[in-house]
Amino acid sequence: MIAESSLELLEFPKLLRLISDLANSDASKSAVLEISPLEGREAIEKRQGSITEIRRLVQEGTPLRLSFFPDISVHIYNIRPEGAVLEAQELSDFIPVLSIASAISLQLSQQDALSFLRETTEHLTGFPDILKTLKKSLDSEGNILDSASFLLADLRAQTRRLETKIRKKLEEIVRDEHVSAFLQDDFVTQRSGRWVIPVRMDSKGQIPGVVHDISKSGETAFIEPLAIINLANELENLIADQKAEEIRILRTICTTMRTVIDEIEEEFRTIVYLDTLNCIARFADRLNMHMPSIYNSLKVILVQARHPLLQLSFEKKHTGLQVVPLDVTLGGTNTVMVITGANAGGKTISIKTIGLLLIMALSGMPIPADSSSHLPFVEHLLVDIGDEQSIEDNLSTFSAHVSNIAEILKNTGPETVILMDELGTGTDPEEGAALACAVLKEIRKTGALVFSTTHLSEIKGFVHKTEGMVNASMEFDSKTLNPLYRLRMGEPGQSHALSIAEKYGLPDHVITDARSMIGSIKTELDTMIVDLHEKRMQYEKSLEEIREQQSAVQEKSRELELMRSESAMKQRDIMAKAYQEAADIISGARRQMHAYLDELKKKGRSESRRLLKQVEEEAKQMDEKLKEFAMDDSSIPSPEELKKGDIIFVKSLGSNASIIEIHTKNNRLRVSAGSKEIEVPLSDIRIKQEHSRYPEKTSVTFHEPEGAVPLTMNFVGLRVDEALSRLERFLNDVSLAELREVVVIHGIGKGLLMKAVREHLDQHPLVKHYRSGAIDEGGAGVTIVSMK
Repeated sequence: MIAESSLELLEFPKLLRLISDLANSDASKSAVLEISPLEGREAIEKRQGSITEIRRLVQEGTPLRLSFFPDISVHIYNIRPEGAVLEAQELSDFIPVLSIASAISLQLSQQDALSFLRETTEHLTGFPDILKTLKKSLDSEGNILDSASFLLADLRAQTRRLETKIRKKLEEIVRDEHVSAFLQDDFVTQRSGRWVIPVRMDSKGQIPGVVHDISKSGETAFIEPLAIINLANELENLIADQKAEEIRILRTICTTMRTVIDEIEEEFRTIVYLDTLNCIARFADRLNMHMPSIYNSLKVILVQARHPLLQLSFEKKHTGLQVVPLDVTLGGTNTVMVITGANAGGKTISIKTIGLLLIMALSGMPIPADSSSHLPFVEHLLVDIGDEQSIEDNLSTFSAHVSNIAEILKNTGPETVILMDELGTGTDPEEGAALACAVLKEIRKTGALVFSTTHLSEIKGFVHKTEGMVNASMEFDSKTLNPLYRLRMGEPGQSHALSIAEKYGLPDHVITDARSMIGSIKTELDTMIVDLHEKRMQYEKSLEEIREQQSAVQEKSRELELMRSESAMKQRDIMAKAYQEAADIISGARRQMHAYLDELKKKGRSESRRLLKQVEEEAKQMDEKLKEFAMDDSSIPSPEELKKGDIIFVKSLGSNASIIEIHTKNNRLRVSAGSKEIEVPLSDIRIKQEHSRYPEKTSVTFHEPEGAVPLTMNFVGLRVDEALSRLERFLNDVSLAELREVVVIHGIGKGLLMKAVREHLDQHPLVKHYRSGAIDEGGAGVTIVSMK
């Protein structure tokens, strides 16, 4: 539990007040102001997830359907007693609340990815029946509508007609010349709910009627003429009936709502909660905030962190200044950090930034830092910042600090983060430094994380030589004597008090005397710090030069790689062109061989077989020659990349094959190619390319049919390229067997295979003509081929 005093010291309530200005309701405004660190990681992650989803909706252009709604918590309390009736205006306040609940329910029911918001809003309904009744009965200003009931509409219509009749009667009286002489004016008005005419005071006895009012001047009497009294009384009765019907309508609505008032209250609380999260989301978008990681390990990693109040202050003043982001890491081996540096250099704002961002993160809120930031889930955040001098408690500044530190030592533990400002000040420097070092040593034993600031040189030296502690400093430009507001880890800082005093006009002899009075240890330490700073600057300069050299080498490597790629591409293009020309020759040869088949049929079987073998041998030699120039765009896959059933390309076969077995010991594969199973070495395979840059090699193979040639060939289920290869072989076999008509089965499907088969048959030298099958032959799923 983080103490309220820590929240105040780190200005968390001030931050909440700024966020609450974005609320749509006084209820959610109050809810924002009551935000505090949550007690479990699960609750933090749930709030973080909900806010992230709200921001995602905004990015997608469909923000959460929230708008202004009144605080109905008092109305909910007042309606609970049996028989209680709310005013029309009070009931109308429920309309925007229930409308929002209904709209959000509908919006999120269509978003499957918003798991956190859907869990929060799964009970929302908006009570459509009650909402419909309220909208039918009341307007936004709390007036009861005529549509609330048929009786009310009828009574109001009668009332309007009777009022028109009364007004018309009075206007006739006013225009009567026997009456107009006694009138103060010629208008008709109302007094005490009765219709009257203005009569001069000295003539009020001349107009028979009832006096209902006298003007402030005493010169005019407002008289209701006797001629309209009956009409006016009838009007009063109608108004009374109308009022009774309005009360009945309100009572009926309240009775209905009372039965589900607990559920209405729950939905109202959900709307308030969503609006609270929406305020945080809008504020986060404004400051470009991100969600940090929350872990149980006691480690703080802040990347590009900014103090939100300081950032808003700069924006409000339009100074053009930007907050210098803070990068800090503490935890693990080092648990104590002491920050030193010049006055007004940003030491205090640094530890305040760390503390405020930790509170925001523990409250489930985004923080103004990079999303790679990491903050711990802690039970205590103990703070000693500022001048706590108290006249009432008779405490000096030092006494107040010591009192706070004593309380910190009492409550610190392994799940604690401690922030201490100006440690050791307010008393004798030597004693203050000794006390500060002892405090840091004691806290170090507990395992808590400590961020402290100081000006005392003795503390810097103690931290430098103590294990688990680290110095840090706020950078300072020693030439311009201006702070740079950047935190540097591992290096103590200097106060630069004398240099700054000299800059702001202290006499030179005063500065000289002051320098001579500084102890030798302080001088040596400052000299050491200056030396460390200069060496660091040299190292950073050298590192930057190395980076530039690396960048130049990388650029040169990229240029060489580009040149190599261009050269390889040119070579590839040349080889591809040659390869394509060779493939064209093969294709032409194949067509020519088909033309020779007719002549071969006329010769003897033995002569045909001899010629075919000769052609096959020549085609084989051509194919082997083409393989030497074939481009291989794919690399040899490793055995780990392969699995049974994969389709790979076998170079020795010149075709794809399916993996049956993988023998990792001897780097060989057993593959299936067509109807054959063979073993090939791993070096003979390549990864199958779906879209090859170059056409596949075309080989010409003629063979003599083995056994009887079938009259039917089924290609259903085959790929187009595989089917066409088999079709070519089938046509060769059919031609050599001197068959006149065969059936090719390709199925219907999407028609791709049928189209490819028939395009192949067009202009084929062995095919006379073809047609679709008749219904009894298989219909459009087959093609009947007539051979020459």
